[in-house]
Amino acid sequence: MRGLTRKRILVTGGAGFLGAHLCKRLLDEDHEVICVDNYFTGSKDNVIELLDNPHFELMRHDVTFPLYIEVDEIYNLACPASPIHYQHDPVQTTKTSVHGAINMLGLAKRVKAKIFQASTSEVYGDPQVHPQTESYWGHVNPNGIRSCYDEGKRCAETLFFDYHRQHGLRIKVARIFNTYGPKMHPADGRVVSNFIIQALNNKPITIYGDGSQTRSFCYVDDLIEAFLRLMNSPDGFTGPVNTGNPGEFTIKELAEKVIELTGSRSKLDYRPLPADDPAHRQPDITLARDKLGWEPRVELEEGLKKTIPYFEGLLKP
Repeated sequence: MRGLTRKRILVTGGAGFLGAHLCKRLLDEDHEVICVDNYFTGSKDNVIELLDNPHFELMRHDVTFPLYIEVDEIYNLACPASPIHYQHDPVQTTKTSVHGAINMLGLAKRVKAKIFQASTSEVYGDPQVHPQTESYWGHVNPNGIRSCYDEGKRCAETLFFDYHRQHGLRIKVARIFNTYGPKMHPADGRVVSNFIIQALNNKPITIYGDGSQTRSFCYVDDLIEAFLRLMNSPDGFTGPVNTGNPGEFTIKELAEKVIELTGSRSKLDYRPLPADDPAHRQPDITLARDKLGWEPRVELEEGLKKTIPYFEGLLKP
């Protein structure tokens, strides 16, 4: 019977963009899900469709404080992930990454749970190696305006691997590259959500720099599939593993594609490039292909066609 294989799974940051998609996927696979969020960037609206599921539990909690529950697995996704949000309170951002990791690792140690860390491509900083492989140690400014997030996530990885080595904890670490899709925060300042909203309103599309900087965009369903494959992989494989789409696009190309798909009258508006903004960001996913049998399936145009209607719905009066 399906209920005999049901796991009790904690998802921190579960009411955020990625967390909400992960919670739904875990429920679809007949697991019991405890969603924890402090609603700084997450929203109950993201999980409202799940509230009637008897195997779903929603809890307001900040991971910088300890949590005492019994679970089989933990997905630690709690942390603001866009520059607008993580720079709003940089000290709290670092505390969320570092204290949050300590608290969730302590919980995992106590209840002998397997634990997943949502790390980030930001650990590579402004990379001098292209594309980025997991063996690259990064080129990070330790005291810049993005450091609260970059260094917080780097420290969290350190903690995960030290708990693994010192306490034998079963860990999984994924480095997430740019991801997009429905349930993105409309005011998170990321290029996909920014461009779509500006295009739908026929307003100028803001491009920082000359638009030649590149990013790789992964549709959310592909990313969640990578999460599950990593969590279910043999315990001997800890990661870190890059999870993202290796297809590389300039910011200008993305803007032009969004204008085309929305039928917008928007023009491009060029602004000065922010400090420490990486020139290139592209994952090498060889390890994910080899160890997880995973690679993205959704092309950028297809993913945008699935995402644009979500923002159209948000903008309706």
